Amino acid sequence: MFDPRTELISVIVPTFNAGPYLEQCLDSILGQTHQNLEVLCLNDGSTDDSLEIMNRYAASDSRIRIIDKQNEGYGATCNRGLEEAHGTWIAIVEPDDWIEPGMYADMLAFAATLDPIPQIIKTPYWRIWMPDTPEQRKINCSYKNRVNPPAQPFVITEAAHLLTHHPSIWSAIYSKAFLDEFNIRFKPIPGAGWADNPFLMETLCRANAIAYLDTPYYCYREETPEKSQSFAEKSTLLPFDRWNDMQDILDELGVRDERVLRAHISRGFTYLSGIIEYVDLTHEDVYQAAQAMFSRMDKQLVLTHPELSPGAKALYCEIMGYEPPQGGHIHYLGNLVKQGMYNIKNVGPSFTLYSTRHYLTHKKKREGRS
Repeated sequence: MFDPRTELISVIVPTFNAGPYLEQCLDSILGQTHQNLEVLCLNDGSTDDSLEIMNRYAASDSRIRIIDKQNEGYGATCNRGLEEAHGTWIAIVEPDDWIEPGMYADMLAFAATLDPIPQIIKTPYWRIWMPDTPEQRKINCSYKNRVNPPAQPFVITEAAHLLTHHPSIWSAIYSKAFLDEFNIRFKPIPGAGWADNPFLMETLCRANAIAYLDTPYYCYREETPEKSQSFAEKSTLLPFDRWNDMQDILDELGVRDERVLRAHISRGFTYLSGIIEYVDLTHEDVYQAAQAMFSRMDKQLVLTHPELSPGAKALYCEIMGYEPPQGGHIHYLGNLVKQGMYNIKNVGPSFTLYSTRHYLTHKKKREGRS
């Protein structure tokens, strides 16, 4: 019998040198209105005071269990948490983020209204834009109010839009039995490594009962533009690697639904544009990685994709040696207007104006044009 008040949630907190933020993170977890928690604090070889903070919190709250281990990276650390977890549900909270008090209670209460009980309960999240600066703002993520399946629970083909956005795997909770049944684990990639990407794809594509509660609780500290540029310059090929990992999962599962494939195509172009904004296609390794990624995309789905810009489609054709498509500008402009109206409602006029200016300023570079 599912009782949302008594379900045990194992909260995995994979931690490496998060001392400045860890207290805020742990306070937000321990302050949940749903009290039946097991908080697995995994210290991944931190060299700062993270372990000291964990020990102090564990001394005053028996729900915290500390696992001190050598550094292995985000994926292997989350896997250790999954092995150690005793809960019916699995949650992940990254140590530089925090969650609002009703998150787990509300998600479980929502699940109790559904039949069958879902394997995944997903929510939107709060973007903490320009964190820890005078410009910091708390704004809606880009799929708030956009996930509208015909019924709940649902399968991902009925809400494939979830696959086009930030993986945000931490804005969900997962049935431990579901993860174990399909042996779903993280790739043990060194460092952070974007191990959340393939985990997102495998969980959502394997699940036959997903629930979506359109209320944000998770507060995600975004990277600043300076950190995004540094990442693109130092880890240039990593987004391609993770996109290919996700495509491997789609191939393994035999996914042929065009809605899912288009969503993954969108992700590929998003990743490519984010790289070539800083490291252009004159770099041979970037060009070859883009070509290899494009070769795994269905040509017809790319060229008829309603959300890809004509410039993006032209870049695809140039790299793949295809005849460039004609027209499509008016239809795409219509989509841009719809996107603008959504943004005004979702994040407000001033941030929409800022985003539009940024888009127009960097549009040529993000489409491979200098």
